[in-house]
Amino acid sequence: MLLSMAPMEGLTVRTFRRVHAECFGRLDRYYTPFLAPAHVGQAFTKKALRELEPQDDSDLDLVPQLLTNKADEFVWSVQLLAGMGYTEVNLNLGCPSRTVVGKGRGSGFLRHLDELEAFLDTVCDQSPLPVSVKTRVGMEIDEEYGRILELYCQYPLTELIVHPRVQKDFYKGTPRQELYGMTLKKASFPVAYNGDVFGADDLEVLRTSYPATRHVMLGRGIMTNPALARMIRGGAPLTAGELRAFHDRLFEAYESEVGGNAVARMKEWWGYAQYAFADSLAVHRVMRKARHVGDYRSAADKVFATQQLAADPRFRGA
Repeated sequence: MLLSMAPMEGLTVRTFRRVHAECFGRLDRYYTPFLAPAHVGQAFTKKALRELEPQDDSDLDLVPQLLTNKADEFVWSVQLLAGMGYTEVNLNLGCPSRTVVGKGRGSGFLRHLDELEAFLDTVCDQSPLPVSVKTRVGMEIDEEYGRILELYCQYPLTELIVHPRVQKDFYKGTPRQELYGMTLKKASFPVAYNGDVFGADDLEVLRTSYPATRHVMLGRGIMTNPALARMIRGGAPLTAGELRAFHDRLFEAYESEVGGNAVARMKEWWGYAQYAFADSLAVHRVMRKARHVGDYRSAADKVFATQQLAADPRFRGA
């Protein structure tokens, strides 16, 4: 069973991946938060290169994810990635953000299947690296997925990662796992699952229903409980001490990298980590008031001194 870390914008960045691996062990695979492709004939932006250039986490199995609907820029960018030593590239067809969708990218590309077909014709023919896809199952209704899956099955994808929600769901409601099951039956290429695996029991239910499951991507679940992958593999549950140690190392790393902006980075993480505690609302109320480094340190100290871990730390937000 492969366990990977989902690409989450602003969260699963290089610093987070490195500190998490140091504290809880490496996952089998990681995906960068989506990157804008380089313009043809140009280099990646400095922001993208911070995610891509091998540094102290070069031993992590990292797959770059590109967000685009321009085949020429995708192919050019993959040529650059191949030159950097990467062995796979992932296409984002899952992002539900209205800004992204409005530009016909991410899950918005699923609204234009003729254009998507032309795009995949080009990139699968010209890409120097194998191409995987992370997808939603449609824009508005589940019934869209039959045609979408039929299109994917025409191409030699290295993997299809299925988040079985439509775009308008965002992250609400229950993933339609039966559409993931349909993919397992119809696709000739490897298939992975992503969506609401918040505890080891969730994965057990998935594997009972779909025993052919071979790769599961962890997102909000591992943001809330950074020991989730270890627990799935039969290891010990998360402790308050190691959550504190993880927090401290992550904050220190962000401070070193971005100074006072580390507070904003950490508060994004707390949006998920609050659910690791029994009284998530109390944690939220304390952390939301922190604006500056001193305030933030005091707030974090208060949370770890006064709040108990939940008996079953798992994401419980909308």
